[in-house]
Amino acid sequence: MSSGGSKVLIVDDEEHIRKIMSIMLSKKGYICTVAASGQEALDLVKKESYDAVFTDLKMPGIDGLALLARLKEMDPELVVIVLTAFASMETAILAMKAGAYDYISKPFNEEEIVLVLEKGLERGRLLAENRLLKKQMEERLDSSVFLGESPAMQKVFDMIAKVADTKATVLITGESGTGKELAARSIHLNGPRREHPFVAVNCGAIPANLMESEFFGHVKGAFTGADKAKVGLIAEADGGTLFLDEVSELPLEMQVKFLRVLQEEEFRRVGENTPRKVDLRVLAATNKSLPQEIQEGRFREDLYYRLNVIRLQMPPLRERREDIPMLANYFLNEAVNKNKLGPKKLSPAAMKLLAAQTFNGNVRALRNVLEQAAIMSDGECIGPDDLFFGPANPEDLSDLGDTLILQLPPSWTDLKIALKKVTGETEKEIISRALKATKFNRTKAATILGVSRRSLISKIQEYGIEK
Repeated sequence: MSSGGSKVLIVDDEEHIRKIMSIMLSKKGYICTVAASGQEALDLVKKESYDAVFTDLKMPGIDGLALLARLKEMDPELVVIVLTAFASMETAILAMKAGAYDYISKPFNEEEIVLVLEKGLERGRLLAENRLLKKQMEERLDSSVFLGESPAMQKVFDMIAKVADTKATVLITGESGTGKELAARSIHLNGPRREHPFVAVNCGAIPANLMESEFFGHVKGAFTGADKAKVGLIAEADGGTLFLDEVSELPLEMQVKFLRVLQEEEFRRVGENTPRKVDLRVLAATNKSLPQEIQEGRFREDLYYRLNVIRLQMPPLRERREDIPMLANYFLNEAVNKNKLGPKKLSPAAMKLLAAQTFNGNVRALRNVLEQAAIMSDGECIGPDDLFFGPANPEDLSDLGDTLILQLPPSWTDLKIALKKVTGETEKEIISRALKATKFNRTKAATILGVSRRSLISKIQEYGIEK
């Protein structure tokens, strides 16, 4: 197996051990650095990243076990191999419990050292690949949803193809629900960083007091409650893409710090003085006008120009209505499979009604309409009455008035009979009003009333309510 130029740190207070190991591993293509003490090793790791560390157990000052614990706090995934002349089951167990990959007793030979190192690095690579695949599977938004044959979407696809292979920062703008994150993922997946992490963060969802720690990470003890080190989002995205959704929500103080990341390609963890280099591509998205935010003092102009190297405008669904049939059929099949329903299809009239809608929530709103229709419709064919586009228009409801006049039955002195009669009439009147407000769309009326469509149909039949 090739070393691939992996960087190895050798920590031992005995100079001849450091030299022997360095010669052994350098011959195999490894890039070796040596340290004579635990403190020297920690100083080196703060400035440089390593693929593996060999450390002696018995050293003055910071011994091997203490160094192992510190290294694991700084980088939980670092491959650490412990060396000791005091071979015993007890020390082996302690080292392995503290996170060591393996344990080698002195004296050792070249073959043993190289074999253990190769296995450790290979295991580290496999774990990293598995984590990446798992993360991508958990976060993946099906790229097939990113559909469109309209001229507006063809422009989007053309721009993505042009910018994907570059490192240029892209600012993706557009209304909520237009697919800004899908566009960002498409840029990442079609570029040279596709095998590396895509880290998406909603800037509006992180509390201001935690934002610096979430982005930059922190060292143990950096602040009250920091009982262990944290790898921040920027470090997680190293080598890959960091997607800042709702970037306009970044506080001004964080905007200054993030500007430095873009300019210098480095960052500092909270509680750490030494900067760390980072290689990442930044994509950002917003549904607000950043020039307007700049005018009102909520966004930095210098950060805006750093983010707005390439501008990608996502069209609203009302400007690409010809894509609605394709999207509607996809979302309907998705809902059927997700909810394990029988076959469903849209009638021509239902499709015509969908194509005529404004969809202020854009693609996201269309998806919700189709999922609700798939679940609530009774038959295989979904008609116009099965489509619900949101609560009834308040103007429609206001025309119905608030007054409800009821007639007491002749036997009103019998409380039970009177209550049953009044309750029934009240229920019938409220259902009738909801049906009138929705033009007898039973799905819409059921949603307004907070009952199932099946229950509503049963009540319509019980009270003999006609269209």
